[in-house]
Amino acid sequence: MTAEIQGLLFADPAADAAPAFRRTPLAHGAWVDVAPGWAGDPDEVFARLVREVDWRAEHRAMYDRTVAVPRLTRYYRAEERWPDPALRAWCARLSEHYAVELGEPFTTAGCCYYRDGRDSVAWHGDTFGRGATHDTMVAIVSLGDQRRLSLRPRGGGPSLSFAMGHGDLVVMGGSCQRTWEHAVLKTAKPVGPRISVQFRPAGVA
Repeated sequence: MTAEIQGLLFADPAADAAPAFRRTPLAHGAWVDVAPGWAGDPDEVFARLVREVDWRAEHRAMYDRTVAVPRLTRYYRAEERWPDPALRAWCARLSEHYAVELGEPFTTAGCCYYRDGRDSVAWHGDTFGRGATHDTMVAIVSLGDQRRLSLRPRGGGPSLSFAMGHGDLVVMGGSCQRTWEHAVLKTAKPVGPRISVQFRPAGVA
């Protein structure tokens, strides 16, 4: 069973032109914020990331064989040179917006390149580090063709999904990383490339 969630509006103290944040409370103290069009006009950023990021094809051991991870990735630590100044600007905006709730800044940027509908990420939570034991946030800016972020409670239960379009922001907060799982599932629909940029606080991966 899959349900698409509309969410609840809550006020953003930024300018009137700023995208509205829609919050959807989930079970166990988790929540998801969605801000359509948050990144403004991201066409040039998308093109530069495709061109400038030194994308890496990862492999993973699975049972008795090694398989290719179905997407390209690149993780940037705080002290590294990031591939586009827009990423630093987005990180600063997110840190300011969530300063009271999060209590610390976002510091890292992880980039994933989904080349078509065959690229995906399986069900998981970001539980390497403090996300396994503490409430935290993972903010995702989506660039390119629309894909869906699916979520389901750990241990079973109905799933739900959020559309992630060009320039949209999705933030998973509260206990989401340890009480829920999320995925970008494969699709047979004709979809073009998409880049996901994930911002996390220090010690969350």
